[in-house]
Amino acid sequence: MCTGIILKSEDGVTIPARTMEFGFDILSNIAIVPAGTEIHSLSGDNKQTGLVYKAKYGFGGANALGRNIIVDGINEKGLYFGAFYFAGFAKYSELSPENQSQSVSSEELGNYILANFATVEDVKQGLQQISVVGTFIKEIQSFAPLHYSVVDANGDAIVIEYSDNGLTIFDNEIGVMTNPPSFDWHLTHIRNYINLSPENMKPVTINGMTLSPISQGSGLMGLPGDYTSPSRFLRAAAFVNLSIPSRNAEEGVFHAFHILNAFDIPKGIVSEVSEHGIFHDYTVWTSVIDTKNKDYYFRTYLSPQQMKVNIVEALKGLTAPKVIDMELTHTYKDLTGNFSQKS
Repeated sequence: MCTGIILKSEDGVTIPARTMEFGFDILSNIAIVPAGTEIHSLSGDNKQTGLVYKAKYGFGGANALGRNIIVDGINEKGLYFGAFYFAGFAKYSELSPENQSQSVSSEELGNYILANFATVEDVKQGLQQISVVGTFIKEIQSFAPLHYSVVDANGDAIVIEYSDNGLTIFDNEIGVMTNPPSFDWHLTHIRNYINLSPENMKPVTINGMTLSPISQGSGLMGLPGDYTSPSRFLRAAAFVNLSIPSRNAEEGVFHAFHILNAFDIPKGIVSEVSEHGIFHDYTVWTSVIDTKNKDYYFRTYLSPQQMKVNIVEALKGLTAPKVIDMELTHTYKDLTGNFSQKS
């Protein structure tokens, strides 16, 4: 149930941001991986080894399931990668002796992209050199069904999908990404809502009676408010493309967090009942990335305070991957003392 957006400030900074939703804690932390690190693919299968390579660029971001896999992050060149659930549509190559040495599991694609490429154009070429396969993950009892957002510091953005159609790469000019169906379906669906506007509707007169909108917000009346992927795509597209642009990166980061507030899901609002119990999808964490300054901002379900890691500074002096805790305890600032009568 993830929602991704891309903002561009008036001074040219590109700011991808997203929410990460899941039905359980995916055990994310912040991992930093220096250039030169040797990375072994198919790491979730202790009987197989896939593509082996050394990281050309250092990178960092949020991992998942306690594994050395970056599902959302940025490298030292300002290239952003984000993995989004694509259940029911994702289809990957079958692992075989012929493709094993060039194979990367679907949940490991972030490592490969961030370690090796600086721009979206580089990524497009690099994807032709590998086979993406599915590896069984016990936590979800399946392979990871994902599609991917890639954005570079120049502002180029793509969506990468592996499906029955094979590998498809879409240019993401609208600056939004959610979940199934395929990205091109969302672009067709949004055409049903192109009449919506941020401007309130004007009064109309019928048989001499003037009828005015009942409240503010009438311009976007009809915009779906549920949490399905098509509805979130529509809302995100409206918020990204109708809200006032930010002047610079600092404003853009602030703006992105505010937009994503509208997509934050508390536990209990979206529930799945199965033979294994009741699962409540919720916003595990939210990230905002400044691709110019290489700043990775985030907040978590228990720690709503915004935190930041500068990837370039974090990489200095690092000779091996390092992981720090992402989730902290909830804190607040008590202002009661400001009302004290003491001088």
